[in-house]
Amino acid sequence: MIPDSLHLMLRQLRLSGIINTLSVRLQEAAGNNLSHQQFLELILQDEVILRDQRQINRRTKAASFRHLHTLDEFDFNFNKVDRQLVYQLATCQFVRDGRDLLLLGPPGVGKSHLAQAIGQQVIRQGLLVLYRSIFDVARDFMKEEALGDDSRVLRNYLRVDLLIIDDMGMKELSRKAGEYILEVIMRRHDLKSTIMTTNRPLKDWGKLLGDNAAATAILDRLMQNSEIIEITGKSYRLRNRPCKGSDTDINVTK
Repeated sequence: MIPDSLHLMLRQLRLSGIINTLSVRLQEAAGNNLSHQQFLELILQDEVILRDQRQINRRTKAASFRHLHTLDEFDFNFNKVDRQLVYQLATCQFVRDGRDLLLLGPPGVGKSHLAQAIGQQVIRQGLLVLYRSIFDVARDFMKEEALGDDSRVLRNYLRVDLLIIDDMGMKELSRKAGEYILEVIMRRHDLKSTIMTTNRPLKDWGKLLGDNAAATAILDRLMQNSEIIEITGKSYRLRNRPCKGSDTDINVTK
């Protein structure tokens, strides 16, 4: 039982991690004859762990992930993805080096899963991440209709250590959207890291953006200092689909 006076002081100092575990630590110290230094290290460790987890939770919420996927959940054998390369990227060194990552492949092969799982690892390294679909990017900038240095949206896109732009190629975008994406990529180039996923060949980006010049400029920067993972195979989401000829069979156009 923690004395009320001690509990009050811990609350005033905002030491919630110590408050949550102090009773257990006191019993542990008495049962194991811990020295004062060992006891102090234990309770301070509890506080650090709690604060670290709160920081991770805040950064995860701010990242706006679509799903909280992890690398442990990913089936590397389904479409034979290079596990060693992915886990090397998950060390986050590419982010510290300001390099980019392109994930290519048809729908359903796991590009978004990998991008968001790597993003979570980056957060655990104490870095900032922002996840946006390609449609979110266009919508964010169209709402503000500004690309100057005073743009709140642009500042948000530039300040994070890793920007994830997902779903490039789901449908064609307006020419204005191409200008927005180019501005973001240009300003982040060689300074901050970007992950982009696409289900269309890179040669089609000009058509998707309605602007060949913008598409060329975007890819020129993304590919200069980037890792490229191309995933081929079938959709993981359709792995349990009925056999062809079943009443519930569906047709998928790629």
